[in-house]
Amino acid sequence: MDADAKVARVRTVVHGLVQGVGFRWFVRDSAAGLRLSGWVRNRPDGSVEFEAEGPADALERLHAAVRSGHPYARVDRVESSRVACRGMKEAFDIVT
Repeated sequence: MDADAKVARVRTVVHGLVQGVGFRWFVRDSAAGLRLSGWVRNRPDGSVEFEAEGPADALERLHAAVRSGHPYARVDRVESSRVACRGMKEAFDIVT
């Protein structure tokens, strides 16, 4: 990452038809392409949750992609908040 880029971490929950349609893979691939660190998982309520860390501009691009959604998903609502940075390595994983 560029040492001059402002690094942030966000926790996001995506509501809608986002399970069973490849949405976690979509988030993981989008985040990895932006060189963000973090994880993504399904939640019991049918939503998908992720945390992503990296340059603020890359986080904005990830959130724009998530709002547009995977072609088989329907995104109804996105809730996001900043959380403390953890300094994770450059990896974005699907977790259970």
